[in-house]
Amino acid sequence: MSEAMDTEAVRALMEDQLRLSRRLRARINELEDERHAPVAVVGMGLRLPPAIDTPEAYWEFLCGTDSALSGIPADRPGLRAVYDPSVGRPGRSYVDRAGFLDTIADFDADFFGVSRREARLLDPQQRMLLETSWEALERAGIAVRRSDRLDVGIYLGMMTSEYSERNEDRSDMSRIDPYYITGGGLSFGAGRVSHLLGFSGPVLGVETACSSSMTTLHLAVRGLRNRECRYALAAGANLLLSASLMVSLCQTRALAPDGRSKSFLATADGYGRGEGVGVVALMRLDDAEREGRPVLAVIRGTAVNHDGAASGLTAPNGPAQQEVIRAALADARIDPADVGFVEAHGTGTVLGDPIEIGALDGVLGEAVRHRGTPLNIGSVKSRLGHLEGASGIASVMKTVLMLQHGVIPAAAHPDDGELNPHIPWERLGFTVPRRNSPWPAGLSRRVVGINSFGMSGTNVHAVLEAHRSPAAPAPAPPGPELLTLSAKDHEGLDRLADRVGSLLRRAEDTRLADLCHTLRAGRAPFAHRLALVGATPRDLAEALADWRAQGVVTVAAQEPPRRITLHTDGPAGQLEAVVAALAEAHPGLGDASSGAVAEDPGARLRDMLARLGVHAIPAEGTGRAAPGAEDRVALSWEAHGRRTTLPLAGADLEDAPGLLRAALAELFTAGADLRLAALSAPGARFVADLPTYPFRRRTYWIDEPAAGPAPGPGPGAEAGVALPESLEPEALTRYLLDLLQEVLQAEVLDPELTFLDVGGDSFISTLFITRVEERFEVGMTADELSLSMPLRDLLGKLAESIAATAAAGRGVGA
Repeated sequence: MSEAMDTEAVRALMEDQLRLSRRLRARINELEDERHAPVAVVGMGLRLPPAIDTPEAYWEFLCGTDSALSGIPADRPGLRAVYDPSVGRPGRSYVDRAGFLDTIADFDADFFGVSRREARLLDPQQRMLLETSWEALERAGIAVRRSDRLDVGIYLGMMTSEYSERNEDRSDMSRIDPYYITGGGLSFGAGRVSHLLGFSGPVLGVETACSSSMTTLHLAVRGLRNRECRYALAAGANLLLSASLMVSLCQTRALAPDGRSKSFLATADGYGRGEGVGVVALMRLDDAEREGRPVLAVIRGTAVNHDGAASGLTAPNGPAQQEVIRAALADARIDPADVGFVEAHGTGTVLGDPIEIGALDGVLGEAVRHRGTPLNIGSVKSRLGHLEGASGIASVMKTVLMLQHGVIPAAAHPDDGELNPHIPWERLGFTVPRRNSPWPAGLSRRVVGINSFGMSGTNVHAVLEAHRSPAAPAPAPPGPELLTLSAKDHEGLDRLADRVGSLLRRAEDTRLADLCHTLRAGRAPFAHRLALVGATPRDLAEALADWRAQGVVTVAAQEPPRRITLHTDGPAGQLEAVVAALAEAHPGLGDASSGAVAEDPGARLRDMLARLGVHAIPAEGTGRAAPGAEDRVALSWEAHGRRTTLPLAGADLEDAPGLLRAALAELFTAGADLRLAALSAPGARFVADLPTYPFRRRTYWIDEPAAGPAPGPGPGAEAGVALPESLEPEALTRYLLDLLQEVLQAEVLDPELTFLDVGGDSFISTLFITRVEERFEVGMTADELSLSMPLRDLLGKLAESIAATAAAGRGVGA
């Protein structure tokens, strides 16, 4: 008996140990999967030479044959002044061509709440980073509301910030003001994006020379895998503003005299420079798929290392490059035989290209030769120029577009001549394509490696793959959709309506749910608004055209709708039918509620409305019913001095979704802060190819100082605004508004806007109060003034304090 019991006990113990072992193995596998979790590219924003500002325009450029190179722009007189075609002349540059952006001085300062004074002093790299970050997130369907404090990490690679040199005239230091450091410091670019867009994730500025923006990609992937942030922006920026760096590079003979990077060609003689800004929005792949984001490509793995004890600090190290490529493949859990293309660093230098190809051969060569399908190699530097700190992100965006389209663009022109003879091409099985071609049919996966090597010795490699979409539920039959558009001003709304109308005229009916869902839930709402309902893209396009033809001038709502009330006095069964119809049409609204809410149809309907940002109170709780609201289900609210009541149930109970859309359209245009993600039709997803915000740009620019000493400011340079004739509140308030306008260097200030709205910050506050205290004694502290008050009230309160202090005899202005 005891023997049998012992056997049973041993068996039970063994089974327990096996179960524990399985759980431990499962947990180990789970942790390993977390460590290698794939990351999705969900959006892109870009400014590439000469005027490429959308992913679609970039792809068109990549599939063409044009070069982005041009002569030195007129607004870079310093670069023009040092040019001399004689190679090797001290203090001179022999280069007069590069990949220049056609305009870098323009910026929508009002959109981001930046004052004219600060905007002029901001490095244009920071300005373009703000706009491209916004666009990348809009293309990902991520609505940026500053008050939400989205969990977004910013990772920025930037080599230089040369714009501030324009204020570094030692003979006249008056041009240095508080924005000198924040406008040009390398650490402030990423921080400014996070601050102005209201993010809460990590913020890192990275400078590893030419591998800077690929290093940021690596760090962003690590941050997402470690759940340091939910969303991440990996970015790079580069502008060519300084004659000093151009001269230095020419003195080292690093640059090609004709300004072109001739990647892997026999004529390679140095690299050609270029400028640009790029941002990619990233998420963990599982989160992106769960949220229905547009997955443009998947980052499988990344790695970073350093050359270490190479022959020189700036000399490439082949063994170190092999190490980083192997590490990235291991992180991606990708076999070398699956790699079909490598977007190489490919600067077109005599030393660098053969070393890079040798490193690729050391890791991929044997697998490539064994599979029999050649490895395609290219570098976008041969077309755009070498964007230095932003070169890596330009390569990433090119790779994403290649994987999306399944096409490998030409990497060399047919007329470019022979390939570099110092590279044994025939033995390697590598090829530099000279025409656009489909992805090799012999490869079952679309996998690309991206190389980036920095002059600092920092090497980075990333492995990307085309996304294989999971099986999606069948979309619902096309039906009426609510389209919402908004902008910060009426002109912007007009431009956005025109762009969306053009898109809708070309769209198929099956895309309508995705398009409207993206524009409703993937865009932040602004003060000037338009909402329309239509059954097809053509219907909505015609409705937009009619609206534009009427010349409607929208007016910003001064306050959101108030006293939103839900009336549920309909006949028996009507309320239950409305709730059921809404849950069927919009699955996001029908998510299970619990307890009393699930049993009470009125509570369920209020819960559905709350998911849309409509926080309604039951009519019984207000003690009043809207006129005519008896015996029906309706929604009412107060706005613009009147009360509006709209039904949620009609004669046909299937009308409920349409009536809800009509009510939401009215609420939206009245200024309600709606959250419309749950209004999506079954199977609707965010899409990336929609118009982004139509920025209203103006020129903000500091010219380069003239050669030779500049005159000092001289007496009376700060004469400023004339003092008021009296200390009456109205005159004093008007004086304070004029003084603030001068400090902000604004053309005009709207007194109904707040201090923050007009670009005020701690620097402006200090400058403004200092100017006031030069003339008056202020009898109140700064924390007694609310920056959320309209300027009229804020400055009026300050004027009252000044007048009261003067009347008490404690100080009168000079």
